[in-house]
Amino acid sequence: MADAVTKLPIQKSSVPAKAEQWAPFETLRREIDRVFDGFRPFDWRLPSKMLDFEVPRISRAEWQIAPAIDLVEKDGGYEITAELPGLDEKNVEIKLSNHTLTITGEKSEEKEDKRKDYYLSERRYGSFQRSFQLPEGVDADKIDAQFAKGVLTVKLPKTAEAKKAEKKITVKTA
Repeated sequence: MADAVTKLPIQKSSVPAKAEQWAPFETLRREIDRVFDGFRPFDWRLPSKMLDFEVPRISRAEWQIAPAIDLVEKDGGYEITAELPGLDEKNVEIKLSNHTLTITGEKSEEKEDKRKDYYLSERRYGSFQRSFQLPEGVDADKIDAQFAKGVLTVKLPKTAEAKKAEKKITVKTA
């Protein structure tokens, strides 16, 4: 049986990009937050020997959905791969505006468990948005997006002029 691959539409618009969408240091900030979220200095006011349980500490990273995304250059173009487990293609949107490709997704999950001695109800909601400034030489009319088994693949082919302008430089030993 063939794998189910769904092509996703790419919406194009010429609406000016918002200034707050472009955040070149956003990835760096998230990485620094991730490193420091795991750091727990000893709290003298709350010695662990006095408590029978660990006080939960909720980090900001636990409340955000930040999908793993790879961006690679391949022969003839670029490829963006995003791991989006638990999402359906109907919950993923791709827009292209002012040479900026924006991938947006939303996930909602509800769980309910009723038994004789207890009732459990959980709800989780979250969304993400990732934007990429397209490099010069990408053929915007031939961008292709496919979604299969929780993985989004966006192919950004280069224009014929960009392919011709590439020059391979050989490295020589001294």
